[in-house]
Amino acid sequence: WEPLPGTWRSVQQGQGSASKRPSPPPLPCNKPPRSDMSDPEMGWVPEPPAMTLGASRVELRVSCHGLLDRDTLTKPHPCVLLKLYSDEQWVEVERTEVLRSCSSPVFSRVLALEYFFEEKQPLQFHVFDAEDGATSPSNDTFLGSTECTLGQIVSQTKVTKPLLLKNGKTAGKSTITIVAEEVSGTNDYVQLTFRAHKLDNKDLFSKSDPFMEIYKTDGDQSDQLVWRTEVVKNNLNPSWEPFRLSLHSLCSCDAHRPLKFLVYDYDSSGKHDFIGEFTSTFQEMQEGTANPGQEMQWDCINPKYRDKKKNYKSSGTVVLAQCTVEKVHTFLDYIMGGCQISFTVAIDF
Repeated sequence: WEPLPGTWRSVQQGQGSASKRPSPPPLPCNKPPRSDMSDPEMGWVPEPPAMTLGASRVELRVSCHGLLDRDTLTKPHPCVLLKLYSDEQWVEVERTEVLRSCSSPVFSRVLALEYFFEEKQPLQFHVFDAEDGATSPSNDTFLGSTECTLGQIVSQTKVTKPLLLKNGKTAGKSTITIVAEEVSGTNDYVQLTFRAHKLDNKDLFSKSDPFMEIYKTDGDQSDQLVWRTEVVKNNLNPSWEPFRLSLHSLCSCDAHRPLKFLVYDYDSSGKHDFIGEFTSTFQEMQEGTANPGQEMQWDCINPKYRDKKKNYKSSGTVVLAQCTVEKVHTFLDYIMGGCQISFTVAIDF
């Protein structure tokens, strides 16, 4: 297949470079109309390419706070573009999704890089407003940038830096936060399918437009965004598209790590209405769907309603319809498993 409009092919700049993950073609579905709070985020994550010898794979998660508004009527549609200095030039290697009407975005798409301890790998993070279909920073869409090395981010794990305008001045109080996490050697991937029933209605003249966010709890007890589903419009019983992600991304390969699920009603202004939440672990999800056809469900709880309303039970239920683990074997797995390869070369003069 060919990349969809708005996606970018991989960039290879030799040792120390990173590969851009392509976006897959859309999955066919006959479900109600949907509206995304971001650009198309397909429920499909490809296996990462083979690592360069001596490299460590690192995932960067990006968020911004207090981005400047380009006009007084609307908030920006931010996107972060990541560039790596390689072969004496700045090369785009990754970018996040576009979030709609958000001045303090938390991006769900990770930026994957290869880290070399012995090399200096300068990085630039450019934040721009993708409104009106903009695909790169310009004088009209530029919201700020910052520069550092991958080694600085890896050594500190979490870095927060002010965003600078092209004239070198700070972009108000705008900041960008980058969190680094080394990817372990596991090749396990998880396929998940969620739906919900009887969610609270947050709209006056129509039904809620629900979407769900999944967070994992890090060692410092902070919550890290793992996945954000698409928005299902005007539906209190949504069925979200199946999605696939690595076990490392979901729970850092720790089946007992707490996971938090938050359900919102999408609002085009960016002020999404909170519907409810619940917690679980990957082990609980596996055990609850271990048998064929077995599903698991949770009550979606709004703590404010629970504390104020005596007869409050829940704000709906969320059902896990599928939780399957897939091991993706690498070429090295086949070699170590005893695979033999016969290779013949013929030359026609």
